[in-house]
Amino acid sequence: MDSRFMELGALLDPGRPPKVEKSAILVDAARMVTQLRDESQKLKESNVSLQEKIDELKAEKNELRDEKQRLKTEKENLERQVKALSTPPNFLPHPPAIPAPFSAPGQVVGSKLMPFVGYPGISMWQFMPPAVVDTSQDHVLRPPVA
Repeated sequence: MDSRFMELGALLDPGRPPKVEKSAILVDAARMVTQLRDESQKLKESNVSLQEKIDELKAEKNELRDEKQRLKTEKENLERQVKALSTPPNFLPHPPAIPAPFSAPGQVVGSKLMPFVGYPGISMWQFMPPAVVDTSQDHVLRPPVA
């Protein structure tokens, strides 16, 4: 029995000469057990706290992943819209069917020569630069003839 107390005393304070009194060994053992219980409780609480933090971070990660996917989809839609708006048309639409009297330049109708002027149904001023179409300064630039 004394050898067990000596062994316990050696475990409690390694590197020191073991205590010989049984009561001192038991007091040290009780103190060590209490200290280990407190440390164990603190580690359990820390573990629970860290697990809650992990769960919160996982939820936030999932929210961010969903938001990233939503933003990616929104970006693709916006890029598609910008591309559609910024792409100039590569061709002009066909003019509407031209009435018979205007079908060919210089066509003779009856005994009169009918000139072909522009494209019927398509206004050409939209293709002119804005400075040419602006008529606000006409009275200054081209005064009326007396």
